[in-house]
Amino acid sequence: MNYFKTVDNDFFRQRLSSLFIAILIFFTILISRLFYLQIIDGNEYYIKSENNCFRLQKIPPHRGLIFDINGELLVDNRPSFEISITPKDARPLRKVVSKLSGLLDIPEDILYEKVKSIKGIAAFKPTLLKKDISRDCLAAIEVNKYDLPGVNINVISQRHYIKKNAVHLIGYLGEINSTELSSDKYLDYRKGDLIGKFGVEKAYEKFLRGKWGGKQVEIDVTGQVLRILNIVKSQPGDNLFLTIDDKIQAKAEELISGKKGAIVVMDPNNGLIIALVSSPVFDPDLFIEGMSRKEWNNLVTDKNRPLQNRAIQGEYPPGSVYKIVTAMAALEEKIIDETNTVDCPGYYKFGIRRFKCWKGGGHGIVNINKAISESCDVFFYHVGQQLGVDRIAKYAKMCGLGKKTGILIDRESTGLIPTSHWKVWQTGEPWIKGETLSIAIGQGYNLVTPLQCAVLISAIANGGILYKPQVVDRIETVEGKKVFQYKKEVMGNINISSKTLEIIRKGLWHAVNSEKGTAFWFAKMKDIDISGKTGTSQVISQKDFNKMTDEEKERYKDHAWFVAYAPSKNCKIAVAVLIEHGEHGSSGAAPIAKEIIKLYLKSN
Repeated sequence: MNYFKTVDNDFFRQRLSSLFIAILIFFTILISRLFYLQIIDGNEYYIKSENNCFRLQKIPPHRGLIFDINGELLVDNRPSFEISITPKDARPLRKVVSKLSGLLDIPEDILYEKVKSIKGIAAFKPTLLKKDISRDCLAAIEVNKYDLPGVNINVISQRHYIKKNAVHLIGYLGEINSTELSSDKYLDYRKGDLIGKFGVEKAYEKFLRGKWGGKQVEIDVTGQVLRILNIVKSQPGDNLFLTIDDKIQAKAEELISGKKGAIVVMDPNNGLIIALVSSPVFDPDLFIEGMSRKEWNNLVTDKNRPLQNRAIQGEYPPGSVYKIVTAMAALEEKIIDETNTVDCPGYYKFGIRRFKCWKGGGHGIVNINKAISESCDVFFYHVGQQLGVDRIAKYAKMCGLGKKTGILIDRESTGLIPTSHWKVWQTGEPWIKGETLSIAIGQGYNLVTPLQCAVLISAIANGGILYKPQVVDRIETVEGKKVFQYKKEVMGNINISSKTLEIIRKGLWHAVNSEKGTAFWFAKMKDIDISGKTGTSQVISQKDFNKMTDEEKERYKDHAWFVAYAPSKNCKIAVAVLIEHGEHGSSGAAPIAKEIIKLYLKSN
């Protein structure tokens, strides 16, 4: 009996010792871990816990406003409500997403997958779910606020294009892409930011954007803000005052509505753009509100090309407007003077071909003045053949054609002024003399933009100075402090004699004010003295055009040009009008310029 007691005591004593050792090891590990967490790594976990209570929230700036030169507001900002979610605060996630999907009208599965896919530190940050929600949606979310932990309503400033005027000049905003984010130009931008994508919105992005602010807030377990601890206000962007006159801009857009083309109105004495129109137009709000892929594809594949700024990007044969250049070259190179005449029987024979004049019966005996005012093709065939393509090109380039004007709007086209060397380089074939005939009257390889033609006619009006086109008059802070004021900038001079300039001006005056002038019946005014030049540029050859059906001909009719300035002495306004497939510069473009000139001079 005593033996068994001794065995039992030893057995239990050993078991208790093992248990005691195990407990001791357990508490040693526990205490060590607590020591590590609280003492060694305590500061790190303290910071993490603090971050669960305190958050930094960015405050977006108000984008700068855009006005016309007289202070008429064109673009401002309106309040917009957007919904975001912080995944770590949205618990239980499935329940929150289920309720939220019904309120936002987003399929639950799609919304859940989007939120669930957010991992790591991003789960602690707000993720945008929907922009610009309606007032009804906003009210519904506010009512259900306590059933939607982690869901936040943010009030942001959204671009508002008030009148939809000058959309190609002003441009539009779009979400920054990955390429832009990785460039040095956008170092302080983040994914989802809206930036200027075109027009002055892009060119003056750094002025318009403003500076972000921020606030430190304390939140509860559901992610709701309990109190604001600190705040740094955002700084609004600077305000832009454009050079355009909204009244003239609106009138020009009205006159060209329903047509394809462009209008450029300039002050010839300094290069200020008074109006810049491209038609058809687009709605810039589409880029703010967001488009479906189908809507975007419809916009970019539209055969009318509404996104193209025809005023600076459209390249067209200048037609008879180019005769200003040919006349200038002929006079300066002593090919002709005021006394020289050419007989126009209605055609010019070159080799075995006959090159027709636009006037089938011919103009009879023509001097330089009559050639400009009545736009005689045969006269310019004669002088063009004597000049040669390279001498004509020299004066065209001197007039600013075939190169960018330097206007501060993205994607300006250069146009094309051909030379004999250009053709060899481009095609490998030598220049053919017969090609010069087409070049001399503004056809052939010649391509210009409406803006280049506006700069050209402005230089003729002001005595030969090529001013760089300006689209921003001044930039001011919200407080009214000027940070930029335009200064007129000379980009070149037409180096011709005053006599040559006088002869050309005389021809342009007669084009509008003489009964046989091409613009007389469409541009002459009793109380305003206008000088100008009509132009009709072929899209395809007359031979090919005649073979077409009536439906096909509609798409290949000639383009109509008219460039003008007024008053003829001490001019204040220069206009270039291009109407695609308008057929005749006299009837298709001149009446538009006339109305613009009348409105501008009577209101200034």
